[in-house]
Amino acid sequence: MSPSDTDELLSVRASEMYYDENLTQDEIGTALHLTRWKVGRLLAQARAQGIVRIEIVHPRARRVLVERELRERFGLRDVVVVSSAGVADDAELQRRVAQAAADFLTALRPVPPTLGVSWGRTMSDVAACLPIGWARGVGVVQINGGLSLTPSGSAAAATAMTIAQKAAGSAHVLPIPAILEHVETKRGIERDRAVAGVLDRAAHASAYLFSAGVANENSALVVSGYLTPADVDALVAKGAVGDVVGRFIGADGKPVDAELDSRTVGLGLDALRHADTAIAVVAGAGKHPVARALVTSRICTVLVTDDQTASFLLGQDGAADSDPQRGEAKPAETRTERTREVAP
Repeated sequence: MSPSDTDELLSVRASEMYYDENLTQDEIGTALHLTRWKVGRLLAQARAQGIVRIEIVHPRARRVLVERELRERFGLRDVVVVSSAGVADDAELQRRVAQAAADFLTALRPVPPTLGVSWGRTMSDVAACLPIGWARGVGVVQINGGLSLTPSGSAAAATAMTIAQKAAGSAHVLPIPAILEHVETKRGIERDRAVAGVLDRAAHASAYLFSAGVANENSALVVSGYLTPADVDALVAKGAVGDVVGRFIGADGKPVDAELDSRTVGLGLDALRHADTAIAVVAGAGKHPVARALVTSRICTVLVTDDQTASFLLGQDGAADSDPQRGEAKPAETRTERTREVAP
């Protein structure tokens, strides 16, 4: 047996004794006739070679090394990646990611005086997870229309109001549809003083918190009655990978249907791209394509997600860093660099 094979077997045995039998390094050294220094080296070797893997399985545990890799790969300001270990279904995974987003927002400094928020199932979960007193005096503004067209009603205004109430702040909502039938109608509504005031607040928010939706029959825009499954199928045929603040985007992060986008009420995607703090909350395999579009097209500065989505984003072997227009790899940029590029 070669010395390397002997060391490997010793690493396995030392690891078993240390992690399974709870022996100290001194006790292991005595049992294996090794020095304490040698035992420590074997345990370190076991970690380095993947013989031992340590996993923290608490629902609020984070994947710190993966977070760092995502930050570096995509030029993000911050990343939160939670473990999917032990989750029973997609709903539980979504709640776990929502809790992480609530924790991040609670710890965010400086506290944003004005927070722009979108709506949807994920955002509703984030609002529910926020503790009372997460901040004080924050003005919360709804950044896209969300008046439901179905009898079940809409949670859009409720999401903004819950987040504001828990911060002893004020809520500014948009009690209008997310998508209107005619561009002229949309323009007329946006000229209304009350609506224009909310949209102006949204455009000048200190930070944004939003999610992304799937491009299938489970889309919140289908559930709310704005689109039919056939409408979404047509958008997918045009390249849609999901929606962000009600706007269906392709892999390049741009709206796939200009006419539909012109009838969509709310903040435009460029406002998110130019923001210093734009927090995207995305969970689940169904949102992998839209998550990739978010980070590669620089729509967010902060990503809160699960480890499976993170693995998908990092598993693109360089394609995730490519320019969607040209397919060429390009280095990650910081938000400061991006802002400098678009400054007049």
